[in-house]
Amino acid sequence: MKTYNILGIDEFKRKIGINSRLLGIDPGSKNIGFAICDENKKVATPLKIIVKNKFEILVKEINEIIKENNIKGIVIGNPLNMDGSSGKSSQSANDFAKNLSKNITIPISLWDERLSSEGTFKITKELGTNVSKRVRNLDKNAAAFILQGAIDYLSN
Repeated sequence: MKTYNILGIDEFKRKIGINSRLLGIDPGSKNIGFAICDENKKVATPLKIIVKNKFEILVKEINEIIKENNIKGIVIGNPLNMDGSSGKSSQSANDFAKNLSKNITIPISLWDERLSSEGTFKITKELGTNVSKRVRNLDKNAAAFILQGAIDYLSN
């Protein structure tokens, strides 16, 4: 099955329109973090973490998030290597996006997420959040960090 809704970020921007809420996804090996933004695409907010389980169940939960929050597009974190090349984690994110695009019709774009977990951890440390809470919320905060980077780019 071909996938037509995985777009480069500039084409993604044209497809989603001006006033549109987006869903950010940080697909990890054990947990998947989710974040959403306001329809003006100004602020990304951590939403939830879903333990990676059966893909069918995950798709159902993502569709519920899309419906409940009037989501117009999805930004998936793409963990490129520091030199910009694709590694095992990046290939996994690309496979996740391809599988998701077979089940969800709204536009999807991959966003370079190098150092998102590290950046998230540093920000929450500066906010005085204790270590156990930082670790517990890392995936959804990383999704917000990824989505914020994408919406900052889309706003320019």
